[in-house]
Amino acid sequence: MKIIKTKKSAFFYTLLAITLANASCAKTTPHINTENKTEVVSVDVNNLQIPKNYYLSSNSSIEIKGTGFKQGDLITFSPRDNQSQIITLPIASISPEGIILNTTSDFKKGFYTIALKRGNNYRQLGASNFQFIFNPSIPDIAGKTVKGTVYSNGKGVANVIVSDGVEVAKTDENGIYYLSSKKQTGYVFVSMPSNYEMKDQNYNLPIFYQTLNAEDKQVEIRDFELVAVNNDDHVLLSIGDLHLANRSNDIQQFQNGFVKDINEVIATYESQGKKVYGLTLGDLTWETYWYSNNFTIPNYIQQIKNVNAPIFNVIGNHDNDPYIANDWESEKAFRNNLGPTYYSFNIGKVHYVVLDDTEYINAGASQGTIGQKNYNGKITQQQLDWLAKDLENVNNTTPIVVATHIQIHNAPSEKGELPNYRISNAANLIALLEKFNEVHILTGHTHVNYRIPRDEKIMEHNMAAVCATWWWTGNNGYANNHISPDGSPGGYTIWEMNGPSIKWQYKSIGYDKDYQFRAYDLNNVHITSAFAPNAKNEFKALIPQYAYNYANENKNNEVLINIWGYDPKWNITVTENEKSLPVQRVTSRDPLHIISYGMKRLNVNATPTFDADNTSHMFKVKATSATSTLKIKVTDRFGKIYEETMVRPKAFSTAMK
Repeated sequence: MKIIKTKKSAFFYTLLAITLANASCAKTTPHINTENKTEVVSVDVNNLQIPKNYYLSSNSSIEIKGTGFKQGDLITFSPRDNQSQIITLPIASISPEGIILNTTSDFKKGFYTIALKRGNNYRQLGASNFQFIFNPSIPDIAGKTVKGTVYSNGKGVANVIVSDGVEVAKTDENGIYYLSSKKQTGYVFVSMPSNYEMKDQNYNLPIFYQTLNAEDKQVEIRDFELVAVNNDDHVLLSIGDLHLANRSNDIQQFQNGFVKDINEVIATYESQGKKVYGLTLGDLTWETYWYSNNFTIPNYIQQIKNVNAPIFNVIGNHDNDPYIANDWESEKAFRNNLGPTYYSFNIGKVHYVVLDDTEYINAGASQGTIGQKNYNGKITQQQLDWLAKDLENVNNTTPIVVATHIQIHNAPSEKGELPNYRISNAANLIALLEKFNEVHILTGHTHVNYRIPRDEKIMEHNMAAVCATWWWTGNNGYANNHISPDGSPGGYTIWEMNGPSIKWQYKSIGYDKDYQFRAYDLNNVHITSAFAPNAKNEFKALIPQYAYNYANENKNNEVLINIWGYDPKWNITVTENEKSLPVQRVTSRDPLHIISYGMKRLNVNATPTFDADNTSHMFKVKATSATSTLKIKVTDRFGKIYEETMVRPKAFSTAMK
């Protein structure tokens, strides 16, 4: 490694870790640079000798040895994340040994492609990884292949966890860490400590990870800079199943509905002095449309950057490359743009863990061919081994929040018994979590709401989708509402974390936070061809199939109540003329979803793809008459009351609340 000192303090340096792929004296194969419309032909640059690592400050220079460079040549640095700006540097000086480039403050941490541009000719030279180094004088230790400093405001930060996804280390009193890494994951990340945030962000995405690019036994330095904040009192917004694909009017719905709604919530909490963070739960995109609609992970970043809070991300089954039939390789686009698929971080008094529980198989896939997109619900053993090491550094009294995509448990029945596991090795995960006093597992995937309290310590929260029914019901020409298959409005969950105290509430997009249930007067819920007037006979004949029991008229004076945030510690009372009515928990389909999606699909002579879900957060009461007014009172586990005075008959339509 070559150290170039500058006029600045010797304590601060910037590391440019440059690894030039295929650097040789040979000429490159001609191709076309489509971005700059520049023809690429042979550019003779010979005898290239480029060290893999440079220590540089922001005002010092980069030396590239070689012959054949000319005055007027430009060296370009293109970021792999496709988000940062392309940097072009002129040659400062040429000598018989090579060239000197002056660095610029425009460089950010990350991976860059390096090329030489000479007039209209262009030659790609290789790839580079830029790093900022706090202390270049850390001594090597035998067997330690990654080292560095975690620092803030000019000082090292002690007791911070750093990991390569296999090994876990802790910084010493000077903020220095060492890892015995075999570099099989290709990255290293910091577990962001409490009351700090990452200094570096890609828009609103915290850069808590860095790429490793040298040989497995070669020592690499990776530093992490933090900014001190007070986030003991913070809010987490858990955001599931966005499924952005540039179809079904999804981008407009996402920006005008979700982004507008969540930014209003963020602004409200920030005005109260609270820090706000976002955590997605996977299926940010939809791999089926990656190539046909040209909408991939970088396009997701362009959309989510409009949310006014730092966002941490979880990978879902639909965030894998559909051309690749290999779990690790299919995740490469996610890792290249959003970082590791499993990691941890701390906010305030809460320890957060992100896991990847999709084993992507994608049988039959090859380059240019989308496979079956099949997968297993499973957490790899490598993740479980890493998680055990990570949790060794967490006190048992610390609240734990685990976020992953596929639900850990299947949905509960109306009987409320503990359901079976959904992922194959869920028991191994639960065994690692049982020692903690409070654990919340946040999942998505199903697009519906349900909660599974395993006991008084561990609870799963499976959450309905931001996209609801894959953006269909709010699509142009449909129901003009946004409703999930279980009848929950599309939305996200607000988690209020005040020290170790945790409260949560499902938030419906476009509604007040207190909108927590919908009540139906079943006397008026009769789904007939009137809800699909344009259906041809072939599709009209399918109406009873997709209307389920609502195809039959019901005049039993029953009322159905759908409570999407329900868990067993909620309470429901219904009174008629000040007399309490028996409330029965039932499993049922939501009739509003049926007429908002299923009937609308039949109406355009298409078969519904996403059926209404049979859900157990439904409750039924029987009134004594068809015209009595009912008072419905729903109390959540935190004592907050939600009410409706239901004047009957109550109309049933896609415009109902």
